[in-house]
Amino acid sequence: MTTAREIMTGGAECIGAEESVLLAAQKMTELGVGALPICGTDNRLKGMLTDRDIVVKVLGQGKDPADTNAGELAQGEAVTIGADDDADEIMRTMTSHKVRRLPVIDGHDLVGVVAQADVARSLPDPQVGDLLAALSSD
Repeated sequence: MTTAREIMTGGAECIGAEESVLLAAQKMTELGVGALPICGTDNRLKGMLTDRDIVVKVLGQGKDPADTNAGELAQGEAVTIGADDDADEIMRTMTSHKVRRLPVIDGHDLVGVVAQADVARSLPDPQVGDLLAALSSD
């Protein structure tokens, strides 16, 4: 049984909910990633911020990324996966919520992120094909 802990990218860095979207974009550039978990002052996960969110919800609406807090873009409860959840649960969660990245939680601690690419590298081709088809539909 392959678990989230085995295929995740560990050491995920958060952007603080009160930090600017500009800082988040700079952090994404520095880390070479397209998304960052948003964490509150309580160090709890509040959501995910993607490069697309920055373009569409900030730049596209004429907002200043230096004056927009990352937390303003967190929507609802964050979709997560447990560190010991298996590959089937990862697939179900990504498919049902139409997300390409899942923060991995161990207890209340963020321990990593499972991205669509992690799944593609770790699971058999038929499963990956099903996931890609599900995420690409609509």
